[in-house]
Amino acid sequence: MLTEAQREFLSTNHNGALTTFRRNGAGQMSIVTCGLYGDGVAFTTTADRAKLRNLRRNPRCTILVGTGDWRNFLVLEGEARLVGVDEVSADEYRETLRDVFRTAAGEEHPNWPEYDQAMLDDRRYAVLVTPSHVYGRAD
Repeated sequence: MLTEAQREFLSTNHNGALTTFRRNGAGQMSIVTCGLYGDGVAFTTTADRAKLRNLRRNPRCTILVGTGDWRNFLVLEGEARLVGVDEVSADEYRETLRDVFRTAAGEEHPNWPEYDQAMLDDRRYAVLVTPSHVYGRAD
């Protein structure tokens, strides 16, 4: 469970470095734009990315979220839940991706129907990371 200070930090900082794990156990890192989502963080990715393939095989991951100068940060170790168009209802897919946009961008999209179509066209997935362990310096 995130503390109030951690929630505040994650709601105002969106720079993330995600680590997933390859089949051979080696880490694979990706830069993501993320935001506070429930009791963790979320971001989107396309279906053809290594991070998504890795998370399908092994949902365990670590994401570091930092300030613009990277002096303050939180590390969330946990598991990811994937939300794709083929796994959930059309309504759940649309609303989840919209919520992830709002939290990562910190604003509303100017044209939701256009955004929804772009997410379908890009074959986007929402990645929801729920931590089992959180540490760092979130001053």
